Amino acid sequence: MDMNFLYFPKDKTEYIPAFITLVIFMIGAVATMYFIYKKSKKEEKRFDEQFDEHNQYIPSKPNDDDQQNK
Repeated sequence: MDMNFLYFPKDKTEYIPAFITLVIFMIGAVATMYFIYKKSKKEEKRFDEQFDEHNQYIPSKPNDDDQQNK
């Protein structure tokens, strides 16, 4: 089986640019996920604050346990 598309250089210094590119993209991916996580937490907090105000005005139904104990 002839695999001419695979290229493994004898001089291992040719791997250095590929490794540097990989590190740059990995740092970028981690930073992007961190910022997405941070933004998501802010939106979740804002959503909870916005809809928590509406839930305060809705009267809660009495529990069945409360009615049975009376």
